[in-house]
Amino acid sequence: MYADGTDGSRRERGAPAGRGRRAAAVIALILGLAGFAVSAVGVAIQLLPRHFSAGEQRQIKAWEIMRRWQTTPAGQIFPASVPYQLPASVLHDVAPLHLEALRIGIAPQESDCAKAVTSAAAGAALRKNGCEAVLRATYVDATRSYVMTVGVAVLPNAAAATSADSGLAPPRLTAARAASGRGGLAAGVQVVSFGGAKAGVYDYHRQISTSYTAGPYLIMYAAGYADSRPRVPVKDDLYSDAEMTFMAKGVARSVAHTLAAAPAPPRCPGTPGC
Repeated sequence: MYADGTDGSRRERGAPAGRGRRAAAVIALILGLAGFAVSAVGVAIQLLPRHFSAGEQRQIKAWEIMRRWQTTPAGQIFPASVPYQLPASVLHDVAPLHLEALRIGIAPQESDCAKAVTSAAAGAALRKNGCEAVLRATYVDATRSYVMTVGVAVLPNAAAATSADSGLAPPRLTAARAASGRGGLAAGVQVVSFGGAKAGVYDYHRQISTSYTAGPYLIMYAAGYADSRPRVPVKDDLYSDAEMTFMAKGVARSVAHTLAAAPAPPRCPGTPGC
């Protein structure tokens, strides 16, 4: 018996229950804090910028390049003027000559790709590989001595563009005749004809023609004399051959860069649902 007359056995029996309640409260607090931490991490993940995997980045970049022909204004794909250089070696000088090609006109988009190339075999190669459209424009040099057409065939992907390009290569016998000066050029872009006063000047004969790929795009160009003279061996006129070639290459590279240059790495703004 205690001095207050109570039985000490009751207090001793109640002590474990009090400790149990305190332990339960501590456990509940710990679990609550853990749940809060997990929720906080989830919120932070939602608010932080998303990081794309390497595969996702490649897909996003490829998609951006593929849609450029539709989202970029024609006047940017085919600018009003394009700078190019004649190497010093061509001029027998110590410095290159800086020149400009001037745009004469942009042709309407051709959805029947076979109509924009010079042979049925090339047209079949474009159709087989899923060509969606061909874009074309014509340029002249500053003296209007040379004229060229640059064309862009839009393919579904880089592999299709490479396959289509192989369809523009000349057959072996044609290539052999061309090498000996007796054959024609490889199939390629059909030169653009304009109506009105321009028709007689820029409906020209191809003197040089080639193509190459840039991502999902097949870049084609052809160049010739602006005075519509028949095809002649330009190798007999090295300066004309060089200026035609470097003008055409300069314009083609400008177009290829606009359409197929690697975009910046994709970034997500970090909002939920990004």
